[in-house]
Amino acid sequence: MRPCDLGIKLEDSELQPAVSQLAGELREKGFAFRPHVWLSDEWFTPDGVPGIAAPFYLAHPRLRELEENMMLEVEGGTHDWCMRILRHEAGHALDNAYRLHRRKRYRELFGSWHAPYPESYKPKPYTKRFVIHLDMWYAQAHPAEDFAETFAVWLNPQSDWRRQYATWPAIRKLRFVDELMAEIAPSMPLVRTRRRTHTLRTLRHTLHEHYQKRRAYTCHDSPGFYDRDLRRIFSDRKEFLRRQSAESFLNSIREEARMMISRWTGSPQLTIDRTFADMISRVALLRLRLCKPLRQTKVDVMMMLSVQTMNYLNDGKHRVAL
Repeated sequence: MRPCDLGIKLEDSELQPAVSQLAGELREKGFAFRPHVWLSDEWFTPDGVPGIAAPFYLAHPRLRELEENMMLEVEGGTHDWCMRILRHEAGHALDNAYRLHRRKRYRELFGSWHAPYPESYKPKPYTKRFVIHLDMWYAQAHPAEDFAETFAVWLNPQSDWRRQYATWPAIRKLRFVDELMAEIAPSMPLVRTRRRTHTLRTLRHTLHEHYQKRRAYTCHDSPGFYDRDLRRIFSDRKEFLRRQSAESFLNSIREEARMMISRWTGSPQLTIDRTFADMISRVALLRLRLCKPLRQTKVDVMMMLSVQTMNYLNDGKHRVAL
């Protein structure tokens, strides 16, 4: 089946309440502006368009189930997660609507909106020059993302940003956004186009092709594991031949480890799962077995996977979602 043949509409979908909530939050802030939203194959805001594309899988329970089966998680699948993404994309849409990136102070605080997007970026988890909103310290990916993330923190009704970021250098960006939004909120946007790109009716590839492409992208350059690391946890010595195989043990904790490491690091579950699968194949080939208590072995595996994932991110290999 092709996405264009699914027969789903945003207005009738489970995504509509979140879109309505976003409109309500903008109304509460006094905005005349409302971004238009349409279904596409992923989350994005086109350059120059004051609107938001949302992934079609959020429009129907069966499509959410398919997404989880293929990608092991549903980006925006919970209401809170969906709202965080919508607020972020609303920042991009508002930036386009009022051409905010042309302002001098914007460039001074966030950098050039026109700077080329890198294929990857090296996040600095401990810096306080950026707000923290989406996973992977996404504000550090590009000046446009920095602004969108700052706007999202500012827009969130539950955010206590004045207190939370009081001692952070990022507070200057939040104060600028606060002042700028008060200035532009009552005015009509400079850009009013309702243009939509990559709409559902234009997606004529099959769902199989769609997920083939997405899985290949998500699993690109997954972290490597080495025999030396595995041998520190397991053993192939004869005295442990009657112990549980490392392959069997890793399979038994695979889902739990994938979910926990993803939660700790923000890395996609599919990336971690592919790495875990490579790890399982390797211990099977080496015929490794447990040589420590189960609890200690589990802790060691979790630590190893966490360290390798963080090394992968800090090596500057985290790809930017365009």
